[in-house]
Amino acid sequence: AATDPATPPAGEPALVESSLADDPFRGGPATAAAETGERPAPPRRTESARSERSPKDMAISLLVLLIPIALLLAFYRGFLGGDQATTVDPAPAFEQARSANVFPVSQPEGLGSGWRTVSARYQTVEGGANLRIGYLTPEGRGVQLVQSSVPAERLLPAELTGQGQPQGPTELAGRTWQRYTARGNQQALILLEPTRTVIVIGDARDNELRQLAGALR
Repeated sequence: AATDPATPPAGEPALVESSLADDPFRGGPATAAAETGERPAPPRRTESARSERSPKDMAISLLVLLIPIALLLAFYRGFLGGDQATTVDPAPAFEQARSANVFPVSQPEGLGSGWRTVSARYQTVEGGANLRIGYLTPEGRGVQLVQSSVPAERLLPAELTGQGQPQGPTELAGRTWQRYTARGNQQALILLEPTRTVIVIGDARDNELRQLAGALR
C-alpha cells in the first residue's frame, strides 16, 4: 500500500509545525508588537545611584580646609608679625628738611613707644616744600604731621579738601592752634606761622591729635 508521506511511521509522534505567532518565545516582543500594533515598552535603564553628601560630611570637609588656613594665619601673625605696621626711621626726612632750610622744622618729643612712624618724606613742590610724617597712634589710628612753606591759602584746601571747616582755636604748649574738620571723619589742628604752616590731621581722637601737636619742639 502506498504510504502517505504526511503520516508518520507507527510508533513515532506526529510533527506539528507551530508558527512564530503561536510561540512567543521564538517570535519575541517585536513579532508580538507587529501583530498587535502596540509599541513595546522601552527597556528600563539602570541608573547609577548617586551618593548624596549629608550636612555632616560637608561640615567635616569644610573643617579640614579651614584648619590649615587657621594654622597659616596664626604663624603669619605670631611669628612673622603680620598684624604689625611696617615702621620707618623719620630721621633722614627731618635732616633733609633742616638742610634745605626752607622753613623751621619741628620734631615731636616724648610721644612714647605706642606711637609708630609709618612714613616720612620731604619734597619740594610748586610754591614751596613739604615735610610729611605719618604715624600710627597707640589706638591704631592714622595721623599725619605736615610742615610746609606753601602758602596757607593753597595748602589748606588741598589738605583739608572742601569739607574743611574751622571749629575755633585751642591752646597747646603755649601756641594757638586752629581746629578744623577735614575729609570724612578726619579732624585737623593747624598752626599758622609767617614762614610755615603746620598741620596735624587724621582720624584719631582729639586727645591723640593734641598729644602729637603738643609734643612738637
